[in-house]
This record gives sequence, structure tokens and C-alpha cells, in this order.
Amino acid sequence: MRIIGLDLGEKSLGVAISDELQIIASPLTTFYFKNNDYNKALNFIIELCKKENVKEVVLGLPKHMNGDLGIRANISFEFKKLLEENSDLKVILKDERLTTSYANKLMLEADLSRKKRKALKDELAAQVILQDYLDWRK
Repeated sequence: MRIIGLDLGEKSLGVAISDELQIIASPLTTFYFKNNDYNKALNFIIELCKKENVKEVVLGLPKHMNGDLGIRANISFEFKKLLEENSDLKVILKDERLTTSYANKLMLEADLSRKKRKALKDELAAQVILQDYLDWRK
């Protein structure tokens, strides 16, 4: 069984997926939606999880560097609640501090163009979130 990792933004959703052994996370896609249209993102994830036979989702929880929770964290809590109410998915919240900057660092080291980095940043952030979770479980 695979696990999906999510990096939820205001108008994009980065998605990563694990291998069947739940050891390695790989970037999958970035889903774009209208600003704050989380119902569209919700429907996309539910359908993707059905297609990929996924029962567990790791959703990034944005925290401030001091650990405080802000507006973005509240949106993640609400998205988790909506996912669980509208599907049979188990949703785990995972601290995502510095995941986007780490993903950007990896892309800079790989010498990707600015355009390519912009296109990949969300799904790579989701990959980092998911890989952190997979490593933590082991």
C-alpha cells in the first residue's frame, strides 16, 4: 500500500507518493486550483487516492519557526478534517518547516532553471514531507 504526501498552498497542491514498501517518496504532480478553492483540491486528492489505492495521507502542517500555528496551519487542520469526513483516508499532519527551502536548495544544487524550479517546488516539498514521515516511522 502506498502513502501520499501533500504540500498545500493557496492555489497549488504538491503531491508525492511512496513506493509500495513505504521506503522511498517520489514527486508525483502539482495540482493547481483557484485561490483558496480547497474543495477542488479535496476532490482531486480523493480521486487520486482511489486510483492509486492509497489509504494514508501525510499533510504538511506549516508552523512558524518558533513552533506557533498561524492561518496556514488552521487551513491544514480544516483540509485534514474535510479529507477524513469525505473519504476513508487516514490523514497525518507533519511539521513542514523548511521543506520548501530544502526543496529549493536541492533544485539549485541540481542546477535547474528558475522556470523548472518554480514548476517543481510544490511536489518536491511534498516529497520532503513524505520522506521525513517515512524515515520517522522506521
